[in-house]
Amino acid sequence: MATASPPLATAFRPLAAAGGAGGGGAHAVGAAGRVAPRRGRRGFVVRSVASDREVRGPASTEEAVLTSIDSSAIASNIQHHADFTPLFSPEHSSPLKAYHATAKSVFDSLIINWNATYDYYNKVNAKQAYYLSMEFLQGRALTNAIGNLELTGQYAEALKQLGQNLEDVASQEPDPALGNGGLGRLASCFLDSMATLNYPAWGYGLRYRYGLFKQIIAKDGQEEVAENWLEMGNPWEIVRNDVSYPVKFYGKVVEGTDGRKHWIGGENIKAVAHDVPIPGYKTKTTNNLRLWSTTVPSQNFDLGAFNAGDHAKANEAHLNAEKICHVLYPGDESSEGKILRLKQQYTLCSASLQDIISRFESRAGDSLNWEDFPSKVAVQMNDTHPTLCIPELMRILMDIKGLSWNEAWSITERTVAYTNHTVLPEALEKWSLDIMQKLLPRHVEIIETIDEKLMNNIVSKYGTADISLLKQKLKDMRILDNVDLPASVAKLFIKPKEKTGKLLVQSLESIAEGDEKTESQEEENILSETAEKKGGSDSEEAPDAEKEDPVYELDPFAKYDPQLPRVVRMANLCVVGGHSVNGVAEIHSEIVKQDVFNSFYEMWPTKFQNKTNGVTPRRWIRFCNPELSAIISKWIGSDDWILNTDKLAGLKKFADDEDLQSEWRTAKRNNKMKVVSLIRDKTGYVVSPDAMFDVQVKRIHEYKRQLLNILGIVYRYKKMKEMSAKDRIKSFVPRVCIFGGKAFATYVQAKRIVKFITDVAATVNYDPDVGDLLKVVFVPDYNVSVAEKLIPASELSQHISTAGMEASGTSNMKFAMNGCILIGTLDGANVEIREEVGEENFFLFGAHAPEIAGLRQERAEGKFVPDPRFEEVKEYVRSGVFGTSNYDELMGSLEGNEGYGRADYFLVGKDFPSYIECQQKVDEAYRDQKLWTRMSILNTAGSPKFSSDRTIHEYAKDIWDISPVIMP
Repeated sequence: MATASPPLATAFRPLAAAGGAGGGGAHAVGAAGRVAPRRGRRGFVVRSVASDREVRGPASTEEAVLTSIDSSAIASNIQHHADFTPLFSPEHSSPLKAYHATAKSVFDSLIINWNATYDYYNKVNAKQAYYLSMEFLQGRALTNAIGNLELTGQYAEALKQLGQNLEDVASQEPDPALGNGGLGRLASCFLDSMATLNYPAWGYGLRYRYGLFKQIIAKDGQEEVAENWLEMGNPWEIVRNDVSYPVKFYGKVVEGTDGRKHWIGGENIKAVAHDVPIPGYKTKTTNNLRLWSTTVPSQNFDLGAFNAGDHAKANEAHLNAEKICHVLYPGDESSEGKILRLKQQYTLCSASLQDIISRFESRAGDSLNWEDFPSKVAVQMNDTHPTLCIPELMRILMDIKGLSWNEAWSITERTVAYTNHTVLPEALEKWSLDIMQKLLPRHVEIIETIDEKLMNNIVSKYGTADISLLKQKLKDMRILDNVDLPASVAKLFIKPKEKTGKLLVQSLESIAEGDEKTESQEEENILSETAEKKGGSDSEEAPDAEKEDPVYELDPFAKYDPQLPRVVRMANLCVVGGHSVNGVAEIHSEIVKQDVFNSFYEMWPTKFQNKTNGVTPRRWIRFCNPELSAIISKWIGSDDWILNTDKLAGLKKFADDEDLQSEWRTAKRNNKMKVVSLIRDKTGYVVSPDAMFDVQVKRIHEYKRQLLNILGIVYRYKKMKEMSAKDRIKSFVPRVCIFGGKAFATYVQAKRIVKFITDVAATVNYDPDVGDLLKVVFVPDYNVSVAEKLIPASELSQHISTAGMEASGTSNMKFAMNGCILIGTLDGANVEIREEVGEENFFLFGAHAPEIAGLRQERAEGKFVPDPRFEEVKEYVRSGVFGTSNYDELMGSLEGNEGYGRADYFLVGKDFPSYIECQQKVDEAYRDQKLWTRMSILNTAGSPKFSSDRTIHEYAKDIWDISPVIMP
C-alpha cells in the first residue's frame, strides 16, 4: 500500500554513477522539432520489440542512465530522476514523487524511438494523415506506455525494489482533462492504432488547462469545479517553444496591389506546440499528439497601465489569449461564450494547418509543387468542430501562397475528409454569421463564394422546370441559411405579383444591404427579361393598351428573414469541402445517407461511406483486464490476439468448457472486488460482489436515456417493497446498478436526471427491506481511469438510447470485449455487436429506428396510450418516497403531446414496457450461471470486429490513401 511505502529518501537507493545535477535538466528541443537527448550522459538502449534489435542513442561516458531494460537498471534510472529531475523538495517523499520519477524514466524509453520516427517520416516523405479533434480523452499514460513497451513486469519489479508498488504509483497520475466522452476516447484509440500499425499519422488538439470540469456529487446534485490535472506538471509532454504560429481574429480584408486579399489589423495571438508521444505496441513507431496552447508575446503586457494601477487592463491581452485554452466546451449561452468557442475551433484549425503546410514545404525542399499537397497530406476532421480547416486552407493557399481559386479548391477538396458523429440537430453545428463575420471576415468571404458555387451546381443538376424541387434542394444544401440568395440564383425566383402596378421589386444589392427603397438597373433588367419570357408588353401578341403589363416580385424564399438568425451550417460546409464523408456505424451511415445528408448523397454518392468505430484492445482489455487477458491467451494458445483480434474467435469452441468457465468467473469476481473498493472510496456505499453489476456509464443526455434506466430501477424497487422478504428473494436477482457520466454544466434536464439518480440511491441504499437485493450508485467524476476498473467488472451494460439517435457508441464495444452482456436497442454499433456476438447473447428491446418518426407523430396526434406500469412508476416518483425534491419538470417531460421539453421526445414511455420485460429475461439468464458465463465468453469471442486496428486500416485504405511506414 502507498501508505506503507518507505519515504523516497530511503526507498530510492543512491545511484552509483548518477552524474551531476545538470544531467536531469529538460530535454532540449532541436530546430527540426525532435527531442535532443541530454548531453553529458551515456545513451541508453531500448529494445525494438518489432524486430528484437537494439536502438542505441548517443553515447557519453559521463553518466549512466539506462543501459538495459532489466529491473535493476530501471530502478536506477527512476532513482536518477528522483534526484535530478526534481519537482519536489528533496526532504519530501511520496507516491506522487515516485510517479513523476517513474514517468520520466519511461519517457526516456520513448525519446529515441520518438525522434527516430520523426526523422524517418521526414526522410521518406510518405503521405501522412493528420487527425484534428477538439477532444482527446487519453487516460493515464504510465501503464499504457510501459505496456506498449512490454516493460510492465520490469517496472513493477523496479518499483518493488524501491519500496513502491506499481499500481499505487500509477494511481497518482491524473487523467488528462482533454475530452469528455466517446468523441475524445475514439480519437485516442485511433492514435494508439495508428502507431501500432505503423501508419504515419499525427493528432492535433488543444491543451485545455482546466478541462471540461471535475464533477462533484453534492446534496443538490452535480456541481462543477475546474480540473487540476496540470497543477503538478505533465511529465508526458514537451513544450516546443520553437514551434509557434500566429492566429488572427477580427480585423478587416483589403485587396493589395498584387491582387491578393489581405487580412489586416485585429487581434493577434500565438499558438504554441506541446507534444505528447504516442507509442505503438510491439513496434518502434512512436507518433505524435500535438496540442496547442495560446498566449501573446511579453511585450503585449501593458507595463504602463500596470504601474498606473490598472492591473486588469495591463494583463488583458494575455488573458484574452490564454482563456482560449482554459476550458473544453465553454458555455455558449452568451455571445462571449459563442465567440470563445469559435476562437477555439479556429485556433485548432489555423495553427494545425500552418504546421502541416510548414512540414510539407520543408520536406518538399526545392521541388515544392502545391499540386503534390493532397498526395502528401490527409486531414481528417473529427466531427464538425474543425470545419474551419476548409476556408482556412483556402485562405492560406490563395492569400499567402498565391494560388488561384480553382487551384486552391482542388487541393482543399482532395485533402480534407469529414467524420460525422451525430444525427442530433443541435450537434450539427450552426454558427451565427454575424459573429463569424466579425471574428473571421476573410473566411466568411470564402464561405460565401463556396456557397454560391454550390448553389450554381445545384441549379445545374436539378434545373428550373420543377421550381419547388429546386427550392427544397437549395434549402437543404445551402451552407448559409437565411441569407439572401446571390443575384445569379435569385433571378430564378422572380414571380408574378398578385396586384398590378409599378415595378416595386427591390434590387438584390439593396436586399443584401437591408435597404428596401433602392432599385437597381440589374434588377429591372432581370424583371424585364422575365416579363419578355412570360409574354410582356413588347410581345407581338400584347394585349390592348388598356390592359396593364404583368408585374413581378422576388420570391420571399430568396430573401433574408429578419425574424430568424443568419447562420453558417458547418456540417454542410464539411460535406461540400471534403472528398469523403463517413458515418461511424452501419445504421448510422445509412441514416446519414438517407436522412441527414440525403440531398448531398444524391449529388455525390461516392463521397459517402461507413467506418464502424473500434476501440484499442491494448488499453481496453490487455492492460485494464490483465487477469482475463492471461486466460484468453492461455486458451487461445498465444497473445497474438492483442494485435489480431480475429483470433478471439478461437474462444468459441471452449465456451461450454467448465474449466474455462470457472477461470472466467474467478477473473470477473476479482475485478468486481476492485469495484467494491472503488465504490466505497468514492461514495461511501458498501455493495456486495455477489450481486450482478449492472452498469450504464456515458455522458448524461436525454437521448442516452439514463432516465429510462432509473425509472426501471424505481419500478423494480416498488415491486420489491410490495412483496414479502421471501418473495423478494425468489423474484429478484440481487443487483448493483451503477451510473457514471457528466451532465453538461448548462444542460438543466441532464442535471435533473443526475439529481434524481442520487436521490433514488439515497433512499434505496439505506432501506433494510431490500438490503443487498438492490443498490444504486452514481460514481462521481467518471473518466477513463474509472472506466478501466468498471468495465472489466461489469456483467450487464446498458446501451439504451432511442433507436436512430446514437451514431455508434464505443463503450458498448469495450464492455462486449471484456465479456459483459449488453442490454440495448437496435441503435448505433449495437446492431453490429448483436450480429457478431449472436442474437441470443444480447438482450434486445425497444422500438426500431424506422418506427421513430411515426411514433412521434402518433404522440403529437394524441393517439399514444401509455402502459399502466409507466403511469404507476411516475406516480410513485411524485409520491415523495425519494425525498422532498420536486420532480415535476422531469416527469413532465414524459407527458403531454407537444411543446418544448414535453411529449416524451425520446420515447421513454413507449419503450418502458419492453424494457422492464427484457430486464426480467436478464434476471432469468443470470440465475443460470453456466448459461450466463457462456454468453459472456461468446461476447468476447464475438468482438474481433470492434478493434480500432480494423477501423484505422479502413480509414488508411479508403479515405487517407496512406501506407504503413516500417522503421528500419
